[in-house]
Amino acid sequence: MSFQHLHKMPTVEEILSDMPLSADLKTAKARRDQEIAAIFTGRSDKLIMIIGPCSADHEDPVCDYIARLAGLQQLVEEKILLVPRIYTNKPRTTGEGYKGMAHQPDPGKEPDMVEGLKAIRHLHIRALRESHLPAADEMLYPMNFDYLADVLSYVAVGARSVENQQHRLVCSGVDIPVGMKNPTSGDLEVMLNSVQAAQMPHVFVHNGWAVETSGNPLTHAVLRGSYNRYQQHDPNYHYEDLMGLADAYLKRGLANPALIVDTNHSNSAKRCHEQPRIAWEVMESRKYSSLLKKLIKGFMVESYIEEGAQNINDGIYGKSITDPCLGWAASEKLVLDIAAMV
Repeated sequence: MSFQHLHKMPTVEEILSDMPLSADLKTAKARRDQEIAAIFTGRSDKLIMIIGPCSADHEDPVCDYIARLAGLQQLVEEKILLVPRIYTNKPRTTGEGYKGMAHQPDPGKEPDMVEGLKAIRHLHIRALRESHLPAADEMLYPMNFDYLADVLSYVAVGARSVENQQHRLVCSGVDIPVGMKNPTSGDLEVMLNSVQAAQMPHVFVHNGWAVETSGNPLTHAVLRGSYNRYQQHDPNYHYEDLMGLADAYLKRGLANPALIVDTNHSNSAKRCHEQPRIAWEVMESRKYSSLLKKLIKGFMVESYIEEGAQNINDGIYGKSITDPCLGWAASEKLVLDIAAMV
């Protein structure tokens, strides 16, 4: 096998021992987890917004952004729960490009997986300590989840991972909400199969152990648009799309039917400035249909300090080096406007 063994990775126990979560932050996270779970089980009428940069690239601007979210959260806490996106792994369609902080803690330097693991845990703990807003991250590598399991309040499974068996199995043992995105093909049955699989108990191998899970009843669907056969973006947030999913969803008899609408990616054709319009349309659909009002729990929004995207070496503070993001001023207005519509 043509593998060159670079470093033996630190164990989960070693990382958690070196970088523990303090008792007060454990309490803050547990309280927030209960509030988020209440939304997905229907015990709360609040909306949830998973909002933040496409990928977490540098610690300081990410924490600066999340500190702004914490101030905004105080203004909308009666209507919306804000969950910061701290996405530390970045899937790449062709394998090229920046793969996230877990690979490159410094985007300008060579990959360093050991330092990357330490960097992503440090970032999550710092953000939680400074904001008391536990974050969301994408489960790109299921074997890495345990390094962050105690700090996350939401997990996303991306369009390119949703069919993967190991993702589905690991998510069945996660005790926080997991959002399963529709695949890039747009096949909603694939997404619902993944939701169903993660809600079931399983026995499998995880990080060197035979494990048994009880199933995750908070696993739910995320619509992010798709590509058609001509590789053109096809949105799936319109009223007819939402009603069609609601019908397919309810036929399955799954626990806690819930939907999050991703306002970027193929829903916006990666035109980040379209995200407020998309969110507004979905809110109007919720007003028109009592079924959709019950099913749609919130939004995923890609947002950062500066609007748009930059090349990896441009060095603009708080501007995405991956997909274009909504800027802070527009993001703040979006949250306030949605709160007024709840």
